[in-house]
Amino acid sequence: MRYLPLTDADRGEMLDVIGADSIDDLFVDVPEAARLNGPIEGLPLHASEMAVEKHMRRLSKKNLAASDAAFFCGAGAYKHHVPASVDHIIQRGEFLTAYTPYQPEIAQGTLQMLFEFQTQVARLYGCAVANASMYDGSTACWEAVAMAGRVTKRSRAVLSGALHPHYAEVVKTMAKFTGDTIADAKPSIQAEPDLDGLIARIDEDTSCVVLQYPDILGRITDLTPVAEAAHAKGALLIAVNTEPVALGAITPPGEMGADIVVGEGQSIGVGLQFGGPYLGLFAVRDPKHVRQMPGRLCGETTDAEGKRGFVLTLSTREQHIRREKATSNICTNSGLCALAFSVHMTLLGEKGLRTLAAENHRLACVAAERLAKISGVSVLNTAFFNEFTVTLGRDARTVVRNLAKQDVLAGVSLGRLFPNVSDLSQGLLVAVTETTTEEDIDTLCSALTTELTQGEPA
Repeated sequence: MRYLPLTDADRGEMLDVIGADSIDDLFVDVPEAARLNGPIEGLPLHASEMAVEKHMRRLSKKNLAASDAAFFCGAGAYKHHVPASVDHIIQRGEFLTAYTPYQPEIAQGTLQMLFEFQTQVARLYGCAVANASMYDGSTACWEAVAMAGRVTKRSRAVLSGALHPHYAEVVKTMAKFTGDTIADAKPSIQAEPDLDGLIARIDEDTSCVVLQYPDILGRITDLTPVAEAAHAKGALLIAVNTEPVALGAITPPGEMGADIVVGEGQSIGVGLQFGGPYLGLFAVRDPKHVRQMPGRLCGETTDAEGKRGFVLTLSTREQHIRREKATSNICTNSGLCALAFSVHMTLLGEKGLRTLAAENHRLACVAAERLAKISGVSVLNTAFFNEFTVTLGRDARTVVRNLAKQDVLAGVSLGRLFPNVSDLSQGLLVAVTETTTEEDIDTLCSALTTELTQGEPA
């Protein structure tokens, strides 16, 4: 039986208070094409619980899971091995059921975990201070742009064309409500990113420059010239990292002058999970910027008896302080995912992370070398970590769909990520992690060779 606690009179009274004529008025900012105009297709309108379970199981079998295929998808979500001990620990009742540590006297375990998590993220990013996590990488990116505006008193953000398009779209969506100007650019499929072109777009009105490291094409470059150019104009550099395992092998962004470093933490401790929940990471290089950070910051202190203890040192979210004083009202702390990240990172340690990163890169090099030998395939990158771009000489979306029918998830087509940039249609983003076997690589190469030999389908 459905439980509908509100009467029509209740709804009418609430609408009157907020000045809306109908519930539909609350969704006017959602594009009409994105709204449902009826029941969800494929779901029964009325059925027993057992019948619904069977129906949903049948629907789930249409999915091709990452564990059931030769898997090479990345583009911001990566298939890494998560030790069973991570799930064992996060399933403990005192962690699983806790929401937020409002009362430090009864939340010492959660606060200590968040304190350790912050330390791990700050060291990983080469920064001074990290917060207690964010909702996800894309919203963390927007929060960094908003923070840069508060710090510089400017409202123009320059985005690299090689920033993940989903991150760029989140930034542009949020900027509609703040009045910020977003200067984005189209990506270009070339071996090296156009840093000179990015630097040329920085002016005296620029609050920040946002670029990804490694970028959406898997390219790795020195951030120092961009940082110096941004600072010369009084702007901040925001570095976005979607693959934290890479930082076990490459220079942390903070060490190259990035003022704010944000990203997605899913790769460490959190499974793919069909797209979420994930967690956002957020850190700053200069401690003087701490009070402009969104979210929560846990700190270490001593109690009345002089014993070590933990508290919420800084809470800049609107639910903790006066709404007009908050830096954000969307900076959700993904506590359970942050715990999973911290547990996995603790199990790895510095040596383990470096070893894991080295194995990711080794296998990616094996894949790139073998793919480069296939007629019609060219490897774009001169430098990469565990993800790189290849061009196929034909529309990559068609290739990806055809190989998926053979249980080979060959990667993410750039045409899917950038549907309005025709120059990228032949590009394929290939990701390789420690879960990829050399047999998987052989399977991909064999299937791709056959597909490209057959030519364009009729």
